[in-house]
Amino acid sequence: TSVQPGWYYSGRKMDTADVEWMMWFSTFREHIIFALSGHVIFAKICSLLALQYRSLVFMVYGMLAVFTSMGWAYVTLILSHCVLLYSISLVKLRWLCFVAGLITLATFKMEPFISWQAGFVTGNFELRPLLFYGGCGFTIMRSMSFALENCEKKDGNYSILELLKYNFYLPFFYFGPIMTFDKFYIQANNPNLTRKDGEMWNISLQGLLHLGVIMIVAVLLHFMYILTIPSDMKLLKNISDWALAGLAYLNLVYDWVKAAVMFGVINTISRLDHLDPPKPPKCITMLYVFSETHFDRGINDFLCKYVYNYLGGKHDNVLDELIASLCTFGIAALWLGPGWVVFIWAFLNCFGRNFELWTAKFFTMEPFISIEMAISESMSRRIRVVFNTFNFWTIVLYNVLALNSLEFANLVAKRLLLKGEVLVIFERFKCILKSKRFYVIVIVRLKMYIYIYIYTYIYIFMFFPCYFKNILFLNQTIYCFSGFPFTTVTVMFVTYCLIQLIKERERRQALIDDPDPIPPPAPAPAPTAAPTPTDPSTTQTDAAAATQPVDPNKQKAE
Repeated sequence: TSVQPGWYYSGRKMDTADVEWMMWFSTFREHIIFALSGHVIFAKICSLLALQYRSLVFMVYGMLAVFTSMGWAYVTLILSHCVLLYSISLVKLRWLCFVAGLITLATFKMEPFISWQAGFVTGNFELRPLLFYGGCGFTIMRSMSFALENCEKKDGNYSILELLKYNFYLPFFYFGPIMTFDKFYIQANNPNLTRKDGEMWNISLQGLLHLGVIMIVAVLLHFMYILTIPSDMKLLKNISDWALAGLAYLNLVYDWVKAAVMFGVINTISRLDHLDPPKPPKCITMLYVFSETHFDRGINDFLCKYVYNYLGGKHDNVLDELIASLCTFGIAALWLGPGWVVFIWAFLNCFGRNFELWTAKFFTMEPFISIEMAISESMSRRIRVVFNTFNFWTIVLYNVLALNSLEFANLVAKRLLLKGEVLVIFERFKCILKSKRFYVIVIVRLKMYIYIYIYTYIYIFMFFPCYFKNILFLNQTIYCFSGFPFTTVTVMFVTYCLIQLIKERERRQALIDDPDPIPPPAPAPAPTAAPTPTDPSTTQTDAAAATQPVDPNKQKAE
């Protein structure tokens, strides 16, 4: 049912399994363009006529847009939550603001509170549920950020008008990303709106880049049904190991592209408003550690600032890190919506993050630290890449669980890591020889990936000299091993090479960003009188100066 008619002039059907993408760039494309274009126009007019009121204009336009799309009851519901959390923030108790915010967020994730609050919104249209939950969820998170920043404010309190300006900024209202209140407050009230050289060119280039990516994704959705295939378990059991691994990987790449484009479009609008929004997520191909794994950098920055870094401190204590990561992933699970799949995803990612720290602590002990100091930098990097290779695929498997289903993740894990089998890939061989001419007809059924050495054997076998005057049928069977360990070793080797390239790129970029200082030249010795042979103190001073080592270059950590 998720494959619907697409391009009528080519006859291709379109994969419509992703509701968010279809809403943004197909179903409600005109409505979104109209709302964002109006925001840009009003913001530009206000910047020219009344610069000091531009944040107020952002709020008024956002409230009018929300009122037009969802009605007065929805606006009233949003305002009630803002007033509630603002009132609690006046007490200036950080833990109380957190508890109140999480309880309020839970009311939009659990029954019967969801149905009760959804009943305030009248009307029924296709986009209403998505706008309802998106706007309410992000409102709670922004109000929590405001309340926590108000607790940190030493003198007085922020006004509730600042909270409304922050919350009703239209580009961020329904779909994020979350920009913490301290950053938004400074940038939205900045009277200096000068731009750097080439900034408008970069914004225009970014917009054109996003447009190009949208067109490429539209083509892929008409030719590669990577979002619908994972739901067909009968089909998945008959595809090759490499196809299954590639499908799991492409699902993560697609989710990253979707997040990068959707947040990128919003970020382009906000950059026109002289804001510095959260950056797009890091590409899944570049992720080989759990500490950098995230698809929404706004939520990631929020959790790191108010939970993870606050509880974890310097992140060098195992117990503090465990408590901080448990609280962080607990809030992330509540944000995504409680469910068994979400709980399993949160537990696995929390375990992966802590296991990284435990492994790093373990290998800083003797004799491992001495061994690493004795080997070369390149060898040390190769050993680390071996561990990062397994890390990469655990990240893929853990996040496939959240994006697709438990059955799909279970199948990928079994086929790549656990289950091994022998498969027939070459079933029948026919040799036909007429008039001393050799013909070969090969009937091949490919069930799994055919390795290069199998191709070599088939080539030798096919062209083995055989001379017969009549038709001869030779029933020949060639076997191929699939699954663990052959597919696993091959996949891990390719991943190992990929991570080697990534780490080399990161090493070169680190040298550009933070080059090693050049040691200063040794100062020329001051001219002194020649010491007498009977002056031992001068001789000792000169010897000490000669043997004093020059400050060496600092060495970059891995």
